[in-house]
Amino acid sequence: MGACFAIHPMPTVLDARTVDQLSRYEASQLADCVGKPQAAGSHLVGRHDGTRLVGCALTVRTKSGDHLMVQKAIDLARPGDVIVVDGGGFTEQALVGEIMVTLATKRGIAGFVIDGAVRDLRFLRDQSLPVYSTAVCLRGPSRIGPGEINVCISVAGMQVRAGDIVVADADGVVAIPRNDVPAVLQAAEALSRKESATLLAVQNGDVDREWIDAALHAGGCHFISG
Repeated sequence: MGACFAIHPMPTVLDARTVDQLSRYEASQLADCVGKPQAAGSHLVGRHDGTRLVGCALTVRTKSGDHLMVQKAIDLARPGDVIVVDGGGFTEQALVGEIMVTLATKRGIAGFVIDGAVRDLRFLRDQSLPVYSTAVCLRGPSRIGPGEINVCISVAGMQVRAGDIVVADADGVVAIPRNDVPAVLQAAEALSRKESATLLAVQNGDVDREWIDAALHAGGCHFISG
């Protein structure tokens, strides 16, 4: 069997305490703390009712337009897992639709993040199971493979490894390496406090804006009089 058609060991289950801690922060805050390579680009969009997503990444790399390994990932996934699919950015055949989302919901899967297309959008919009994708297309997939499960993948510019912690909301998706979670949580708490203080200062009319002109002068900006 070739390396491009393989199923690798499952990552460790994510504990409920970590889910609770990460759920306290916006995806944008976590993205600011973990770095750009771990945050998805703007074309990865939620297709569901807006429910937040936090869970352990079960990664899939599949041939363009083929969902055999995505189907297998549903069978392998444990409650709380997020199926993250590298479809190579191909958007002309849907990899997931109503039947697969319904099955995933029954199995307690936390959600889908797909670099590729989905379909049955009217159905998805009413569902609380989070589904993020880069496109919508009514064409159905093939189901012959090849593909891999639980390997390092790239999804909308975001690096994801099996076992990474996926957090997503209305702003987008971020994947946090599991070993980095304690440091990211610490940084997110500090950032949250800083943002709260800034918002309070804005409300009180006591915000310092001098840094803007300082940055302009430092960059050599010319102030031209009329």
